[in-house]
Amino acid sequence: MPALRTARRAIACFGLLAAAALSSGCTTTMVVMYAYDKFTEGDPTPCHRLNSVERALSPRCGPYEAGTLVTKDVNASGLPECPLAIAARDPRLWPVLPDLLAKGAVPEVCGEAPLAALARATPCPDFAAATPESLTALRWLADADARAIQHDVVRLLSCPAAHQAGLSTVLDGWLAQGLLPSRGLAFGPLGALHPQHLDSPLARALEAQGHTAQAALGSHDGKLPSGFDEALRHDHRAALDWWLDRAPDLANRVPSTRYGQFSWVPLARVITPSYIARPEQQLALVAYLMSRGADPWNALPHDAGQSVVSLARRLNSPALALLDTLQHDAAPARSATVSSATVGASLAMPMSAGPAPLR
Repeated sequence: MPALRTARRAIACFGLLAAAALSSGCTTTMVVMYAYDKFTEGDPTPCHRLNSVERALSPRCGPYEAGTLVTKDVNASGLPECPLAIAARDPRLWPVLPDLLAKGAVPEVCGEAPLAALARATPCPDFAAATPESLTALRWLADADARAIQHDVVRLLSCPAAHQAGLSTVLDGWLAQGLLPSRGLAFGPLGALHPQHLDSPLARALEAQGHTAQAALGSHDGKLPSGFDEALRHDHRAALDWWLDRAPDLANRVPSTRYGQFSWVPLARVITPSYIARPEQQLALVAYLMSRGADPWNALPHDAGQSVVSLARRLNSPALALLDTLQHDAAPARSATVSSATVGASLAMPMSAGPAPLR
């Protein structure tokens, strides 16, 4: 309570000083500002003490007012990070991008492509909420910065929101300019595309140029998941069909995209809690993978003594009954697909059904 009374007295004093400042001129105003700075010492720097770029890129200082950037601040912002990267990464700050570029900011001084920072922060932001000027600035960053031609940015520019905003045409332009060759890139463009963009003229053109699903399964220079992983997480059935039609072995094992990591088994990931975006689709996705040749009795890459079935038992997974429809000792049947009758019967079982007895 004493602290609250002290704070109230301080606020009252500042109110009196502010009133005095209005009638006494600049000197009193400076005294008020000094007193306020001392009172808030240790808090974030007051907005009135920030330079124009720092203030523009601080949401706490209110909406950005177009035209308020000062060129010298753009060239020496004093920020620990490139202003373009900060502005691109946060959709709230996109209105600052056009003025930053107009005042001479260049992406080459950033540690990475500003659009890569955006892709990692928000893989598919609401581009529809951006102004035409902001969209033009984002497109310019894609075309002017050679480092933007990388896995995560391709995922960003091919996502549904980017397609609706017209930004996906940047990728068409890259292909037309020969910037997406089938050899020499640090990533596979087909694996970088958003799952929904695999059924597009661009994807077909990439394949016609020599890009393959197999090549897209290798390591890449981004942080976002591989294309098959993304399709599996979100149960994007058309994209999964696309991948499995071209690389059937993916039903049982997916190569790692990181050096030193094990390959992984789709069935094992699907039954792992929190992996898929919609947990209620778990049984349907397990059934789908088994219908495409996934074998739940294969050994896991990181533990040869464990299979998907034994993992499901340990997790008490609701998918156990479905996974156990293929007999462990029936080798010829293990590579066969699950019949539609078996899948239908398994999916009709209550989710609360207990695990099958151990063999």
